[in-house]
Amino acid sequence: MQWDPALYLRYTDERLRPALDLLGRIDAPAPAHVVDLGCGPGNVTAILKRRWPAADVLGLDSSAPMLERARTAVPDCRFVQASFGDWTATAQPQVIYSNAALHWLGGHAELFPRLLSQLAPGGTLAVQMPAMHNEPLRAAQYDVAASGPWADTLKRVTSAPSILSPGEYWDILRPRTAALDIWETIYLHALTGEDAVAQWASGTSLRPFLDALSGDLRDGFFAAYAAAMRPIYPRRADGTTLLPFRRLFIVAQV
Repeated sequence: MQWDPALYLRYTDERLRPALDLLGRIDAPAPAHVVDLGCGPGNVTAILKRRWPAADVLGLDSSAPMLERARTAVPDCRFVQASFGDWTATAQPQVIYSNAALHWLGGHAELFPRLLSQLAPGGTLAVQMPAMHNEPLRAAQYDVAASGPWADTLKRVTSAPSILSPGEYWDILRPRTAALDIWETIYLHALTGEDAVAQWASGTSLRPFLDALSGDLRDGFFAAYAAAMRPIYPRRADGTTLLPFRRLFIVAQV
């Protein structure tokens, strides 16, 4: 999947708010080593460095364009290109932080315990993931992909898999942690612009479908998805489009 940093950052304020909410729940006074797992363009990595200026902060991502943007924006942090699904720490971090990244991977029953095992004693795993897999924003992507001249091209394309329920994460993590906090928040994002919900999705969950297409097929698929979103997320009289967006938060201390 080809990530576009500029497109992803189009809604910076809306995407940043849950990242800050997650950061505010981490109790780690002076960690020596902090990892931003799935750091993207580095905008949150910079905030982690400001929170813990003495820490060695490492940003990890699989996207070269994202990391190029991050290295330029945050020169006082280190960045490594790697798959965070099989990443192994060379030095045990006191904090592993992941904002809107781990939902792209399946196998969470194995992934989350493995991440806990990377932490230093007393360390914290802090994760935020969209929980939108049952919402029209996500479901309509497959419906539109299956109908139209692009259907053959997109029949094997998938986006982020469904995440587990809060209770399932509790059952996986609680036996392995000294303290565990899990909660959900629904943010009501007030988006502006033409087809704002489709534009929002084009920076994240819609990307696998768009990347598989080109030319008129790509334009036609996006137009069909945008048309499907309009009656579900209508533009208000003041021009604003409201997007209710559910997110799952996990803060686990070993």
